[in-house]
Amino acid sequence: MAFEIDLNSDLGEGFGAWPMGDDEAMLGIVTSANIACGAHAGDAGIMRRRCESAVERGVRIGAHVGYRDLHGFGRRHLAMDARAVEDETLHQLGALGAAATAAGGRVRYVKPHGALYHDASDDPGLAAAIAGAMAMIDRGLALLGPADTELERAAAAHGLAFVAEGFADRRYRDDGRLVDRREPDAMLDGDDALAQALRLARGESAAPRVGSICVHGDTPGAVAMARRIRERLTGDGITLRAFA
Repeated sequence: MAFEIDLNSDLGEGFGAWPMGDDEAMLGIVTSANIACGAHAGDAGIMRRRCESAVERGVRIGAHVGYRDLHGFGRRHLAMDARAVEDETLHQLGALGAAATAAGGRVRYVKPHGALYHDASDDPGLAAAIAGAMAMIDRGLALLGPADTELERAAAAHGLAFVAEGFADRRYRDDGRLVDRREPDAMLDGDDALAQALRLARGESAAPRVGSICVHGDTPGAVAMARRIRERLTGDGITLRAFA
């Protein structure tokens, strides 16, 4: 059986003079880039430079929208109502869209970040706010997120394409949900991450079948991990192709 998969990473997550990860190296490995939109991380200059590099390398650009929480890196659960999340999604998507246009590209998809990713997966109001904002701007956008969640259902309700995502560097529970980051065994690296990426690409993981695999850009050794995953997947005859 022939397989193909997208490989994505969360990029542009520095701020001002403070870098986060080796984005340029990752852009030489992945097929899609989830670029921070200035809320949980990133700023106008970082967004523009990452979009320019992505366009140069033929990497698809995605808006990594999140709670407006620089101090907590968007990983804290904030008490925002659906209208506020819709407003933030419009604002962040618009900002990255301008940077992408200036770079000669365009935003192809949206992926919520951190706490918003998990909150909107379970809360139909928040999921509808994200999908609704996307539909207001461009119904050709795809929504990237966990399968069989409120995000997938909201995408369908708003006529948007949905792509299921899996994580090479996060451990899954038996029910297919991610182990909480606060647990000591939540993260995977080395051979464990490589093996999980293969299971995800082949549809053999505890997680539902996915169309894209994420390697977090801020994970220690992220570039080496992503490179090993890319080489192993292609070596096993799995085609890497952007979904958008």
